[in-house]
Amino acid sequence: MATTPQQLNASTESLPLQDRVAIVTGSSRGIGRQLALHLSSLGAKLVINYSSSNSSPADSLAADINAGSLPPRAIVVRADISDQAQVQSLFDSAERAFDSPVHILVNTAGVLDSTYPSVANTTIESFDHVFAVNAREYWYYWASLQKRGGGGRIILFSSSQVAALRPGFAAYTAAKAAVEAMTKILAKELKGTGITANCVAPGPIATELFFGGRTEEQVKKIIDESPLGRLGETKDVAPLVGFLASDAGEWVNGQIIRINGGYV
Repeated sequence: MATTPQQLNASTESLPLQDRVAIVTGSSRGIGRQLALHLSSLGAKLVINYSSSNSSPADSLAADINAGSLPPRAIVVRADISDQAQVQSLFDSAERAFDSPVHILVNTAGVLDSTYPSVANTTIESFDHVFAVNAREYWYYWASLQKRGGGGRIILFSSSQVAALRPGFAAYTAAKAAVEAMTKILAKELKGTGITANCVAPGPIATELFFGGRTEEQVKKIIDESPLGRLGETKDVAPLVGFLASDAGEWVNGQIIRINGGYV
């Protein structure tokens, strides 16, 4: 039976994030890519952010989201989120493209030192770079999210390493611990705005970032330590973020949610 225009309209209107503008940083690959696809499936308009010189993965993702959609529902914006001016440009680009304030910010951009140095062997350069990308975000831009269509949502990403406290991750874990602390404070400082701030802290997820610098033996050891006997996948994380971004997630605020299959 053919779908009627009325059924199509009803289906569109029922999407929980219909026409809300979402920025997903670091969304050209890994967890961020899956989150962008999932939020799009829930009706959101996407700003796909990347920082490298290679735009191909981000462009490909936007093409997938925009296939058969006029006007486009995804744009690509290059920006280094550790740079204040580029963060401002990211928000400005989103508002110009969609003629709307940003409703949802998901920050998945992150780096770690894939040599996994001890505290004593962590260089100043490595420490500063890890903190610049993972922790030195520009909170007052995020706090500018306006309550619209159910309220603003800030969803930051930490790591279950903050609970595991494993050697070789000192700078990375310290940066993510800072994100967790600031998330709780930010949620309180946003009182009265209708904006929520939460932090998602995945365990080992099968991404390029996870596999970097690890041997097959090390990967197998991590799998063996998981109660579910596998690495997490990006699709394991996406539904949680979709929930937090929706009206249904409004009462979850100022929380750190560890999603790791029982690894920690």
